[in-house]
Amino acid sequence: MGTQGLFCCVVFVAYTGFSLGNPATCDEVRKVFQVREIGPVNSLLDAPRTGLDLQVCMSRNLSCCTKKAEERYQLAARRDIQNLLQTSSSSLKFLITRNVASFHEIFASLLKQAENFTNSMLLGTYRKVSGEAAGPVRELFTDVGLFVLGSELGVDDLVQRFFDGLFPPVYGHLVDPGLTAVAPDYGECVRAARRDLRPFGGVPRQLASQLRASAAPVRVFLQALNLAIEVINTTDHLRFSKDCKRALLRMQYCPHCLGLTRSKPCMGYCLNVMRGCLASMAQIDAHWREFARSMEEVSERMRGAPALEQVLLGAHALVGEAVAHAQRTAPKLSALVHKLCGRPNRKPAQSVSAHPQDGGKEPLPLRTPHSDTDETLSSRRREFINSLRLYRTFYADLAGQLCVSELASEDGVSCWNGEDIVKSYTRQVVGNGVRAQLANPEVKVKEADPVINQVIDKLRHINQLLQGKSIPQYGTLDRIEAGSGGSDGRFSGDCDDEDEDGCAGSGGGEVKKVQRVSKWNPDKENDHRRSRTQTEMVDTSATRSSADESPMTLTVLCVFAVVWW
Repeated sequence: MGTQGLFCCVVFVAYTGFSLGNPATCDEVRKVFQVREIGPVNSLLDAPRTGLDLQVCMSRNLSCCTKKAEERYQLAARRDIQNLLQTSSSSLKFLITRNVASFHEIFASLLKQAENFTNSMLLGTYRKVSGEAAGPVRELFTDVGLFVLGSELGVDDLVQRFFDGLFPPVYGHLVDPGLTAVAPDYGECVRAARRDLRPFGGVPRQLASQLRASAAPVRVFLQALNLAIEVINTTDHLRFSKDCKRALLRMQYCPHCLGLTRSKPCMGYCLNVMRGCLASMAQIDAHWREFARSMEEVSERMRGAPALEQVLLGAHALVGEAVAHAQRTAPKLSALVHKLCGRPNRKPAQSVSAHPQDGGKEPLPLRTPHSDTDETLSSRRREFINSLRLYRTFYADLAGQLCVSELASEDGVSCWNGEDIVKSYTRQVVGNGVRAQLANPEVKVKEADPVINQVIDKLRHINQLLQGKSIPQYGTLDRIEAGSGGSDGRFSGDCDDEDEDGCAGSGGGEVKKVQRVSKWNPDKENDHRRSRTQTEMVDTSATRSSADESPMTLTVLCVFAVVWW
């Protein structure tokens, strides 16, 4: 060997750690083993030797690994890849969770404002009604919040429940005033008669229509965000097959057993291993691209619909109009109630208030309220969509991204091919996806991961919802997939805007009795409904809210559930 050849040999040995043919010590291997916290160093040999009972890192050359060290290396290889996956998705996950939390915070503030505006209107115009109406008002906006966050109660049902609760105090103080101490059973009769009498004219129908048009898209949008987090969490914690685990070990740590602690896999070799391990994940790409496009499209459609902020902050005006309608038709309503429920058994009041605020025929005009915050649901949504565009191709070739940025050596540099240090990888390099792995020389892929398939099915379904092909009025994504709802896309509680008689208690004129399908009893299931909805949305270990908690409290619970999911 000449002087030049000897020099090259020395440089090669120095780079790789020690010669494959004649290793002298395991000190460097033990040092790296300890620094990377792979396990106790006594799992390694003090000096390399041959004939070890290794399962994956088998070699004709001397090795520093025992079977125990090999097991430790395999765990480390899987951990390293999972850490890389989580690191690669961290900015996307942060984008989504931050926006979910922001949406919930803005929405909670919006609900509280709407509730305050409605209570203020009642207090300023119908003072005696306001105290008893505060409960139904609070329940209305809490129900709207729960609907947007995924509860089963439909928009029509929650609106009807509100006006059911509003009618008894309106009747007692405005329609048939001057008497006090209405018996509870008489009050229940008045409440039950509300849907037949329609004392509030077409306002319930109008409010339900506005809420349905503005709240349902926001509900689906938030469902989509939560599903996006589920997709990322699933791929961050991908379950690797046995063959993949062995391939990762061979690629990352088998060279360490031979003293090659500074080596990196060849690019083609890395691509084959990673594309084999992430084959199922690559199947998400097309559906994720469609998801990003669908989110953008639904955001554009929402710009043309009534903004939820406007509907909620204008609800007080509709409530005032409803009360005024009942007051204008007081003689007729009083006669009908007496016919249905009889005359109330109660004592005359000692004095009848003549305060104009208690008996005025029209509510006092209020200025159109505006949100206290500069940031709205619409502005937050637009900002999020602009950022999401950058991640449309996130799942396109994640294996390639990891190899190029983190795992593989650069072209032209000596690299590890799974058996030795070579100048280049000579085997066929396969593409992405499950089908492409049939020709993979490094990893055997038998079938797609069933967990990934479930996520893909959910992506398909949420894409349909986002595209407006099947937007339900209520139901979580899991319930929708299970087939709740009719074949025509209508769900119980739906109310057709073109059908004048399709919704009991939603407009003027004569009443037609319609069969109402609802799993909630509005008189007895209030506490049970709230508890059940919160249980479904928040992990069972979280503190549950009582039925009297405000929308802000309910929303904060949902934020914690999403962020820590």
